[in-house]
Amino acid sequence: MFLVAALGVAWQASPPADTSVTINGKAISIKYHAPSVRGRNIFGPGGLISHDRTFPVWRAGANEATAFRTEADLDIQGLAVPKGDYTIFVLPDEGKWQLIINKQTGQWGLSYNKNMDLGRVPMTMSKPPALVETYKMTLSSAGGNKGKLELAWENYVASVDFTVK
Repeated sequence: MFLVAALGVAWQASPPADTSVTINGKAISIKYHAPSVRGRNIFGPGGLISHDRTFPVWRAGANEATAFRTEADLDIQGLAVPKGDYTIFVLPDEGKWQLIINKQTGQWGLSYNKNMDLGRVPMTMSKPPALVETYKMTLSSAGGNKGKLELAWENYVASVDFTVK
C-alpha cells in the first residue's frame, strides 16, 4: 500500500473490490483486488499474465487469492459447485481461457495447488469496445435461476454462465 501523506489518504495500486448477486434468494459473491493496466502489456506473449510464464495460472486479480462464496449449489457450465467457499483462478491461454474453481481458501494469490481444483470450465471470450484500464469482475442475474460471471481487463472480456440449483 502506498500512502499519500499530503492528502491524508491511503492509496493501493490494486484496491479491494467485490461483486455479488442474489438469485433465488441465495447470495453469490466474489472478493478480489483490482489492478490497473498503467501502460503495461498484460496478456499475451511476454505480458504480465501469459501462458508462456513459469506460473501461467492467474489469481483473477491481484494480492490475495480471489475469494468466491456461494450460498447455493451451482452448475457452472457442467461443473457441479456445492455451496461453500472457494478460490477462483484463471488459465489465460491465448484466447481460450479456463475458469478454475479451487477448494483451497485464504491463501496469497500466487499460492496455487492444482490438486485442490474442484474443476475447470472454458470461458467465452470477447473484446471490449475500448481498453478496460481497471480490472473488473461482475456477477449478474440472467433471469430465473441463471447468472453470469464476467471478467474484463485490458483488451479481454471472459465470461461463464451458471445455474443456481
